[in-house]
Order: sequence, then structure tokens, then C-alpha cells
Amino acid sequence: MWQRMKRAFRSVFGWMVSAAEDPELILEQNIRDLNDQVPKMNESIAMVKANVTLLEKENQKYKNDSVEITSKIKAALQASREDIATTYATQLQTVKSALLRNEQQLSAARQAYDKALQVKQAFMREKDRKTAEAMQALRDARRAKWQSKVADAMESFQVAGIDATHDEMLQKIQEQTAVNEARMDMALSNVDTQGIKIEEEAEKIRATELLKQFKQEMGLEAPAESAGGAKTLGPGTKVGV
Repeated sequence: MWQRMKRAFRSVFGWMVSAAEDPELILEQNIRDLNDQVPKMNESIAMVKANVTLLEKENQKYKNDSVEITSKIKAALQASREDIATTYATQLQTVKSALLRNEQQLSAARQAYDKALQVKQAFMREKDRKTAEAMQALRDARRAKWQSKVADAMESFQVAGIDATHDEMLQKIQEQTAVNEARMDMALSNVDTQGIKIEEEAEKIRATELLKQFKQEMGLEAPAESAGGAKTLGPGTKVGV
């Protein structure tokens, strides 16, 4: 019974966790976490490098001390002071032992520093790969959301019957346009277009004659002569030449 209750609780809480998880938010947080690890890694590598630098300085100091003590031993022997030379020889032995230990520590520190750089290089490659994958997944997720919105919009069009009403209204407009065009053709066919054209031509002739009369009165044009050589002065009156 207890095991069944445990499974039931685990299934309920597992469902709640799954429902609360947002893959996009988790991927974005993973990217931030990876970027946050870089400064920490750099700090650790800096500490390892500082240890190498410190050991190198100590190693150089031991070497300088060894050279100095060796010169003092030689000077004491030249002065026939073996007691002083013995004391310096003891110091030299201590310095050489310290130098040996320091060189071993320095070698280990340098190896640790090289490994730290290799680890960082591998981490940066993995970080870049995971970041690229996450960014691609985020782009895919945003594109999927946009496609989902488009699909919802298209489905809403069909559900609302927009496609059917759209075609129906187009058909009605086309029918109404056809009727109006037919009415216009019939109306134009009932108009005496030939009489209209004749009237327009007559208006043009009258206008031309009136313009010619004005030119004659203003002396811009000579009056026209009749067939018998007489000039027309007025209606029904002729003057012979």
C-alpha cells in the first residue's frame, strides 16, 4: 500500500513539475549558467598560475642563494677557515634540498596549469556547442509558435465560415456588375448616336461661319465673291463690278 501511495505522489508531483517546465526558459537559463562558469574558471586558472609564478620566484631565489653560499665557501677555504666553510657547506646543503623540493613542486604546478588550460579549452568548445544548439532550438521554438498562430488564424477563418461567405459575396458582386453592364449597353443602344453626331457637326459648322463673319467685319479676311463677280452686301442685295 505504501509503495502504491509513493508512486501516486511521485506521478502527481512529476506531472506538476513537467507542466511547470518551460523548455525555452530552461535553455536560456542553461546558457546563462554556462556563461557564468567562465569567470569562475578563469579565477581558478589565475590562482594556479599565481602558484606557478610564486614557485618560480622561490626557485630563482634558492638558485641565487646557492651561488652566493658556494662563493662564500670558496672564499673561506682560500682563507684557510674550514670552520666557516663547514658552516656555509651546511647552509648550502639545506638550500639545495629546498631547491630540489621547490623544483618538484614547480613541475607539478606547471603541469596543473597546463591541464587547467586544456580543461578550459575543452569547456569553451563544449559551451559554444551547447550554446549554438540551444540558440537553434530557441529559434525553432519561436518559429513553431509563429506557425501555430498562423494555423490557429487559418482554422478560425474556416470555423467562422469566412471562406464560404467570401466566395458567395464575390459571386453576388460579379452578378450585380454583369447586370449593370447589360443595362448600360441597352441604354446606349436606345440613344440616337447618329443624330447626336450630326448635331455636333452642325454646331461646328455654325461656329466656323460665325468666326468667319467676325474676321470679315474686323477686316482680317476679305468678303467672299459670288459666282457672277458681285460682292454680297447683305441679304438679297448684290453690287456689280
